Amino acid sequence: MSLPERSITVLVAALGGEGGGVMANWLMHAATACGYPAQATSIPGVAQRTGATTYYLEIFPAQREALGGREPVMSLTPSPGNVDLMVASELLEAGRAMQNGYVTPERTTLIASTHRIYATMEKMQMADGRFSSERVLAAARQLAQRAVLFDMRQLAQDSGTVINAVLFGAMAGSGALPLPREACEAAIRRSGKGAPASLRGFATGYDIAAGARQTPAALPRPLPPETREILDLGAARLRDYQGEAYARLYQERIATLGEADPKLLGEAGRHLALWMSYEDIIRVADLKTRASRFARVRREVGAGEGEPVVVIDYLKPGVEELASLLPPSLGRALLAWAVRRGKLDAYNVGMHVKTSGVFGYLLVRSLAWLKPWRPRSLRYAEEQALIERWLAAVRDAAPRSTALALEVAECAGLLKGYGETHRRGRSNFLAILDALVENPATTDTAAQASRRLPSDGGRSEATSSTPGFR
Repeated sequence: MSLPERSITVLVAALGGEGGGVMANWLMHAATACGYPAQATSIPGVAQRTGATTYYLEIFPAQREALGGREPVMSLTPSPGNVDLMVASELLEAGRAMQNGYVTPERTTLIASTHRIYATMEKMQMADGRFSSERVLAAARQLAQRAVLFDMRQLAQDSGTVINAVLFGAMAGSGALPLPREACEAAIRRSGKGAPASLRGFATGYDIAAGARQTPAALPRPLPPETREILDLGAARLRDYQGEAYARLYQERIATLGEADPKLLGEAGRHLALWMSYEDIIRVADLKTRASRFARVRREVGAGEGEPVVVIDYLKPGVEELASLLPPSLGRALLAWAVRRGKLDAYNVGMHVKTSGVFGYLLVRSLAWLKPWRPRSLRYAEEQALIERWLAAVRDAAPRSTALALEVAECAGLLKGYGETHRRGRSNFLAILDALVENPATTDTAAQASRRLPSDGGRSEATSSTPGFR
């Protein structure tokens, strides 16, 4: 039996009097009852609401008898980018966790209460020093792989218990932990006094989180059939491209435009799906080695049953393609070296690969197997950062002018192709974003000017032709 590669990591930020330590004990008892190795540590917070007490837990999701006497090595402290489940008992603590890098779209489920207990710095201001709750909520939906956000303090009060019970229920209901509901409820019963009220709070949090898991990122109103079709096609495309978590990220990004005009939702959804499924080496290799592609080629050449068909693919990778697959720091260093020496396009190697043969097929297919690595690559980091910037510009423009928001959304069409074509399109896109979108003279001027600018971006080398998108 294959064992999990790593532990599930959980970071909890709770304020004094909210029962964070009790909740950490519940988690440990539930994990131990299920036979999973687990470890918990805590770091006390400071007084006067300038920080929370944090609890860090690791649970190895394999029973001890399957380990053959071995013990997993666990960390005592969390590290940015390596948290699977982030739990915050108050909204600003969720914001602090995001700011510190503990919430990432590739990995983290964020569970947070949306109520506010104002921090010392907020109260010290001469005027209204409160942080914007809407900005924190928007960031949570963008930065987390999945966000479960609701007012847990109110539900705790309605249940006659403390917020830790509702938080624990939301954690169990989110599906982010390998712990069954029965084991979690049994851990609460062990605490004795106050268990009935805690179980009521647990059930409330569990049901809300489980419901959110079944219908992620729901838009707040019905949509026209044509808009809904585009969004469904976009989610399906990204599910095929990178998996279910990536499709959920798409849905959550669209949900941040929930109050926008349906036409804008459709256009933004179309461009977002195309952009998020950008064509890198991994994508090209995947498409070229699919059985459906070989079947299509046979149909196009009219090959009969049993007749051999030879397929030769022409590839020309270079420095830029290699750098795009490396970790961001290494990839940027390689690109900087190539640019300084004028070698960015000097090492492109022409390859003729017979993908209908065993060796050629395995050579190209091995690149497609790098799909799990994609979120760690330079290209992924750059594209996701620019997507967020573009989407923020669309959201900012929508309340002021639907026409302007549509033009901003259409700017994403400049980004296509590869090599020099992609660099030229990206340069045009950034020029428009910098000069006309984020620093416009007037709304009408920005919309009209962006519409008049050349937007070919190298259309002749566009590579995406999925029906329903282009």
